Amino acid sequence: MTVRALRLAYILIWFPERTQTFILDEANTLSRQGLDLQVYTLYGPRSPRRLAGMAPVAVPVTHLGIASLRRVIKELFHLRRNFGPGAWRFLARVLLRRWRSLETGAEAIWATLAGVHLARLFLAAGIDHIHAPFADGPATAAWVASYLSGIPSSFCAHAHDIYPPDGALEEKLRATTMVRVISEVNGRYLAALAPEEAHKLVRIYLGVPLTAIPAAPRPLHPPYRLLAMGRMVDTKGFPVLLAACRHLASWGMDFRLTLAGAGLQRWRLAYLVRKYGLQDRVMFPGFVPHRQVPEFFRQADLFIMSSRIDAVGNRDGIPTVILESLAHGVPVVATDVSGISEVIRPGETGWLAPPDDPLALAQAVREALADPAEARRRAQAGRELVGREFDSQKNYGRLKECFKQLI
Repeated sequence: MTVRALRLAYILIWFPERTQTFILDEANTLSRQGLDLQVYTLYGPRSPRRLAGMAPVAVPVTHLGIASLRRVIKELFHLRRNFGPGAWRFLARVLLRRWRSLETGAEAIWATLAGVHLARLFLAAGIDHIHAPFADGPATAAWVASYLSGIPSSFCAHAHDIYPPDGALEEKLRATTMVRVISEVNGRYLAALAPEEAHKLVRIYLGVPLTAIPAAPRPLHPPYRLLAMGRMVDTKGFPVLLAACRHLASWGMDFRLTLAGAGLQRWRLAYLVRKYGLQDRVMFPGFVPHRQVPEFFRQADLFIMSSRIDAVGNRDGIPTVILESLAHGVPVVATDVSGISEVIRPGETGWLAPPDDPLALAQAVREALADPAEARRRAQAGRELVGREFDSQKNYGRLKECFKQLI
């Protein structure tokens, strides 16, 4: 008798999303490992132009968004008939709380309503398990769909989705069957938030495909080629990086910084470049499609990740760009935020500076560039760490086994 594959539903806000290539890799890898995985997005599809340069999607995707509004409303009219008299009380309990921001509250409302519709879709599709790769809106939708359908659910906690916690995080921890955390620091944080649920926490690091081929070692000489890459938002700390570059310039260091990415801070960063007199030293290539990222690493002498915690507590988790840098054999200087120190270990795999400290960041960069042999040694040790701890096949194989044990 043939046993069918575990049928798994992933709930996401968008999919695929160019700033979340690690989620695409996760879904594709699980599918190749034999899971019958289907993705459901709370919002509609992204434009093909936005997704240019990404790997092909290997799993079926169902998009909700505005196009599904009529069906969602119809499900609400039949909520009591389909799910019993307690369904409305449950939805009221989900929604009537203090959310951390207006944006979070609006997302939670839509996630809750979409969760009702998803419950019916999952029952019709024979879904065995519901998983939300993020702990905010997707986990809220998974909580609602799981409660109404009786299908078990789980979610993953990264960083922006739990710092600060939304108004329902503790209840979602109690309602789920498993919580994957992508760093030890996240595990400690959630265990302190809900000690009685600590047994549900499973640490499985992000995965990166180990296909990068490091460039051949080359002499390290001025002008040094520095690289930073990411969304131009407050948590990336790019203004701190530019302030550090001002220190480097004042010390007479000859360097060129490529600051790749796009976002709301783009104009502020351009202003700071002019203010600090760095026009001849800093380049803004804009958003880089993922297929072009390796070429940027091949041209870099040093990668810098200047992460910080913003005013409301939002922060990075373990930025995948750090893992990609090490996989390409490029030395890394980073700031000590969230789980970054689990990858960049001072004296071992890179250099670590405190966040929001331009002088300390500049000193770390100067130290890394001053000793090319040590920089290569730490980069190689980092590459070996990525191979041991962040391999897509191994990590998502573990995740697959966790899902199978929950059925």
